[in-house]
Amino acid sequence: MVSIYGYIRVSSTDQNEERQVNAMRQAGVVESNIYMDKQSGADFNRPQYVKMVSQMEKGDLLYILSIDRLGRNYEEIQVQWRVLTKEIGVDICVIDMPLLDTRNGKDLMGTFIADLVLQILSFVAESERVNIRKRQEQGIAAAKAKGVRFGRPEIEAPKEFPRIVREWERKNITFDQALEKTGMSPSTFYRRLRECRSARRKKKNKSGV
Repeated sequence: MVSIYGYIRVSSTDQNEERQVNAMRQAGVVESNIYMDKQSGADFNRPQYVKMVSQMEKGDLLYILSIDRLGRNYEEIQVQWRVLTKEIGVDICVIDMPLLDTRNGKDLMGTFIADLVLQILSFVAESERVNIRKRQEQGIAAAKAKGVRFGRPEIEAPKEFPRIVREWERKNITFDQALEKTGMSPSTFYRRLRECRSARRKKKNKSGV
């Protein structure tokens, strides 16, 4: 008996899978046969994808909404397409691209057209991934050039930090108490401590001149 599957992938930053879910339902895929991964499309080491493929048999049908939902790595898409269609014998229907439906045109010309379209689309998918990464890198570089800082904001030392440091150095308070009073993490505390001691030395040297 032929089983019909649907595969959905959304990135960890894009949690909106509703369009893909609706497409699978409209295609007649039952809920239990819809598999979804929430991670990058750069490779195929995805738990739900691996689980789905392990259950597929010859003659089964797989729906995906678009080729980039299958993946964004050009070579990996080619490999997985071959594994699914040639080695396992699964039919694949890319909903947004009717030409990529292996149920149609199983003659030599139909297969040639499908393979050609697949190569073009998978290449475009990877190219877009590379371009996105380049745009991100360029955007970050431009922002840094303008003085924009990334990551968690620096925690400023409170005005009473020198006094808290002296109490800690004199062992009047514990290290944990010093952290609690300053509201800092250990790494931030030590960084501010170095700055504080450096300022002390400069002040001492200046007064001694």
